Amino acid sequence: MSFERPADPRARWAQLSQSERDAAYDNNSAVKNSPELIAERNSSSAQARATLKSVLDLPYATRPNNKIDLYPAAERDAPCLVFWHGGYWQKNTRELFAMLVAGVAAHGWSMAIPGYSLAPDVTLTTIVDESRAALDWLAKHGPEHGVAGPVISSGWSAGGHLVAMTLDHPLVHAGLSISGVFDLGPIRDTGLNEALQLSDGEIEKLSPLRLPVIDKRLDLAFGANELPALVLDSMNMQDRRAAAGAPGRILPLAGHDHFSILAELRRPDGALVQAARDLVG
Repeated sequence: MSFERPADPRARWAQLSQSERDAAYDNNSAVKNSPELIAERNSSSAQARATLKSVLDLPYATRPNNKIDLYPAAERDAPCLVFWHGGYWQKNTRELFAMLVAGVAAHGWSMAIPGYSLAPDVTLTTIVDESRAALDWLAKHGPEHGVAGPVISSGWSAGGHLVAMTLDHPLVHAGLSISGVFDLGPIRDTGLNEALQLSDGEIEKLSPLRLPVIDKRLDLAFGANELPALVLDSMNMQDRRAAAGAPGRILPLAGHDHFSILAELRRPDGALVQAARDLVG
C-alpha cells in the first residue's frame, strides 16, 4: 500500500531542544481531543467489563498487575485475539480496553487482555518477561477457561512493541501491531525515560528494529495522521522485514490518529478487525 514517508524529526535529533524531542513522541498533545476519547474509552470499557461474558483477574504471575482477563467465545477452538495495552509502558491498565472485545466477539472470537507491571516500578526488561509469562499461562490454562483456538497477538502503542517482542512465542500464530514503537534509542532522549531509565543493553535487546527478523506474519498498522516518529517506526519495521522475506503488510489507515485508530478494532466492521481475521489463514 502506498503511503508517503513523513519527514523524520530524528534525522536532526541532536539539534532539537528537549521540548522538541518530547513533542516527537507526545501523542496526547498531538491529538487535541484525546482527553474526550480517553474518557469515552474508559467508561465504555467499564461497562463492557461488567456486562460481557468473561473470566476476570486471573493471575499469571505474582506482581499486582500480573493478571489476565478472558472473554471466551461460544466455541473453545475459536480464534483468540490477545491485546496488549499502550501507555508507554508506564500508564494504563488492561481494564481500560475491554471496549475492544465487541469487535472480534461479533465474529465468534475469544479475547484475552493481559495486564503487566509498569515503569518505574519495574524495568522494560521485566515488562517483556511478564508478557512472555502471560502467553505461557494462556497456553497452559486458556483451554480450561474455554480459550483454546489459534492466537493472534495484537497491541497498541507500547503494546505494539510487546507484539513484536513476543512474536516468536510458540502460542502466537501471527501479530497485528498498531501504532507500535520499535526503536527505543530516541525514547531515552525524551521525558518518557524518567520512568523507563533505559539502559544501553535494553535499547539493543528490546528494540525490534535492532533484532533479528522473526519469520512469522506481522501486520503493521498506524493512523495516517499520527506523529512521524511512530509512522516511521512502522514503515522502517516493514522495510526491514520485507528485505528479510518475512510475511506481513503495512496498513496506514486514512483519517486516523493515535487514539481514533482503536475504533477500527472496536467495530465489528472495522479495518483492524478484518486485519486480525485475515491473519488466521
